Amino acid sequence: AGCLNARMWTCITDFFTYETTKSVVVKSWTIGIINRVVQLLIITYFIGWVFVHEKAYQIRDTAIESSVMTKVKGFGLYNNRVMDVAEYVTPSQVTHKHTQTSVLEIRGWCPAEIDYIKTHPMMEVENFTIFIKNSIRFPLFNFTKGNFLPTITPQYIKACNFDHENNTYCPIFRVGDVIRYAHQNFTTLAQKGGVIGIKIGWMCDLDQSEDECNPSYSFTRLDAMSEKNSVSPGYNFRYAKYYKMDNGTDYRTLLKAYAIRFDVLVNGNAGKFNMIPTLINMVAAFTSVGVVSPSILSTKYPHCL
Repeated sequence: AGCLNARMWTCITDFFTYETTKSVVVKSWTIGIINRVVQLLIITYFIGWVFVHEKAYQIRDTAIESSVMTKVKGFGLYNNRVMDVAEYVTPSQVTHKHTQTSVLEIRGWCPAEIDYIKTHPMMEVENFTIFIKNSIRFPLFNFTKGNFLPTITPQYIKACNFDHENNTYCPIFRVGDVIRYAHQNFTTLAQKGGVIGIKIGWMCDLDQSEDECNPSYSFTRLDAMSEKNSVSPGYNFRYAKYYKMDNGTDYRTLLKAYAIRFDVLVNGNAGKFNMIPTLINMVAAFTSVGVVSPSILSTKYPHCL
């Protein structure tokens, strides 16, 4: 019992003691130079990378909310027919909460589909234009903006087409340019179809002016693996046209369409100054600088500590 009480008393006294580090001054050019160089590297890292590049003094919102509206314009000739938007643009092929509850059995000709006949794509599609209207919101800061910048006027929007040099914020994209920016060939893509991604990035520093928060556009092919797939290359879908004969009989024509699908992908984040991450990273920086000296000293002269 006496031994147990002694141990408990020792633990209590140890808990309420104050400890401080022992400072040892070592007059050595080698140790001094190494110490200052390492401290300089740590300070440079925290200032240059952590605070300036990564903006660690900001709180960030990555939960971007986005709305996208698109419109396609252009006329093309296919099978001696002039086609416009109502005939060659289709809505999304994905139905929300789609379920299949029954099966329909029909009598028809066999084979039900003939897809080995070589067809010629509508090459005028290359000059069609895609109009994109994008609105975004960062809920943490209640910040909203769209890709229609204040500098865009009705006169400008009627004449501009997006390019990476002179019209970086024009919301009208020529199909041929989009495919070229995605490093694809339009003639090859038009034969079997494909899926092209139009990426809109919003990287906003809200410590600066709102005018500095602007979209950036990039392009890529999303189904790149299908190029190497000989079984099901490209992108296609089926749709039907329905007819009623004079005798009241219903008919339909099933069409297999090879198409270029455009997916608009929006991503981004916004940052704004906040005291909490600033203090956390400043403490981490000061702690790292303070730990350097005893670490170097214990490595060089382990008997000094």
